Order: sequence, then structure tokens, then C-alpha cells
Amino acid sequence: MADYSESLIKSLIKKVKEYPRFSKKEIEKFCWMAVHEHKHGVLPSEYDIREIDEDLYLELLQEFKSNIK
Repeated sequence: MADYSESLIKSLIKKVKEYPRFSKKEIEKFCWMAVHEHKHGVLPSEYDIREIDEDLYLELLQEFKSNIK
């Protein structure tokens, strides 16, 4: 897995929590949205199939799950 800066992960966690209709039950979806926006500069559209940085997604998801209660 790639090594991402702590500041990048923290900023993406903050972004996830600020999304409208954020839900702890849908952490995977919101983390995917944040990584997509980070890579492509826009939120995904309904049927967006562009690739994301999967390593970043997994690290963000792991970090998010370990810090949210």
C-alpha cells in the first residue's frame, strides 16, 4: 500500500464528514466519493466509472473506521 501524508488523510476525513447526508452506515460510499473528488476534481456522477486510487481509498477507509465512534 502506498504511503499517504497524514494531512491528506485528515483533510479527506474532514471532507467526508462535511458531505450532505453523511451517514456512518455508508462510510464506504462517502470515502469513495472523497477519493474520487480528490483524484478527478469533481464528485462522481450517478454512473461514473472513472478509476480511483484504490490504495488511498483503503487507507482512508481504515483510518476513518478506526477514528469514528
